[in-house]
Amino acid sequence: MELLFIQSQEHPLLPQAELKAVMECENIEANLEIITEGLVLLSDISKENICDYYKILTKRLGYTHEVHELILKTNVYDFDKDMGSVDWSEYIDESFAVRVKRFHSVIDTVGYERQAGTVILENCDNIKVNLTKPKTLIRIAAFENEFYVAIERIKLNKKHFEDSKPHKRPFFYPGSMSPKLARCMVNLSRVKEGDLLLDPFCGTGGILIEAGLIGCKVLGSDIFWKMKNGTAINLEHYGITDYRTFNLDVRELKMYEKVAAVVTDPPYGISTTTGDVDGGEIIKEFLESIYDNMKDDAYLCMASPHFIDLNPMVDEVGFEIVEQYGIKMHRSLTRIISVIRKK
Repeated sequence: MELLFIQSQEHPLLPQAELKAVMECENIEANLEIITEGLVLLSDISKENICDYYKILTKRLGYTHEVHELILKTNVYDFDKDMGSVDWSEYIDESFAVRVKRFHSVIDTVGYERQAGTVILENCDNIKVNLTKPKTLIRIAAFENEFYVAIERIKLNKKHFEDSKPHKRPFFYPGSMSPKLARCMVNLSRVKEGDLLLDPFCGTGGILIEAGLIGCKVLGSDIFWKMKNGTAINLEHYGITDYRTFNLDVRELKMYEKVAAVVTDPPYGISTTTGDVDGGEIIKEFLESIYDNMKDDAYLCMASPHFIDLNPMVDEVGFEIVEQYGIKMHRSLTRIISVIRKK
């Protein structure tokens, strides 16, 4: 069995990297095929695992917009014949809608939606088209002249990433990370439900919110007491109760329980709270302080500016960089997302 993913095209690599990381930490056994940017297929999934994998992936992924169970692959030449060969009564109950999304294709989307709807109605009794609130959504992804026809079994909560934007939280402070990037970074850390995740520069708690929503236990610390308190307010607002927050300088961090992952966005510039130590020195001291507080083979996912070279710091402390991704913020700044493993 196969699952079809329609992913964000905000970044050319992060959506695929996030999916691979979740597959790794959740032990999802499947072959990953990148059809094109924004369109990915997982194949060779056993029937016994398909439902569990579907639930896990729709719960966790940030840079994926839709996940669907694939029904068939066809093309512009065999479309009507192949669509007509499907027993649609196995997939559709009461009402349905067909939606076509193009990837490097010049097909008429509305025309193919009508064409597919007509074929389905001709081959299935006691159903009707409902374009506003269909009980079943049939998604067709068109890549060049190929069609991937699938059904939506579980809907992703895309509304969450809009409703949880930093300025919509009870406690807000400028410069907070977007919820989708925060979720992606949590996933890149390979953390699992029930694991303990730390953000030692927690700010307003955006990273901890996303980790808590996928079932992690979360710890946050910040040198500013108002950030520590604001993080707690935000976590409670989103129903996250398995958390602890501390007003603490990261250099004084000594955990009673080693963490499974660290995900964070350290300060980049001159810090008035660390005696005017620059961003590079802060990051080096941060790496040294968290090393002994992490489990063996634990992952750190962190953001840093392009002008700070992490390689010598990472090697010196005893970490290794696994993967890195650049996000252009503006003309003078690229944010680097680094996935780092404790040796």
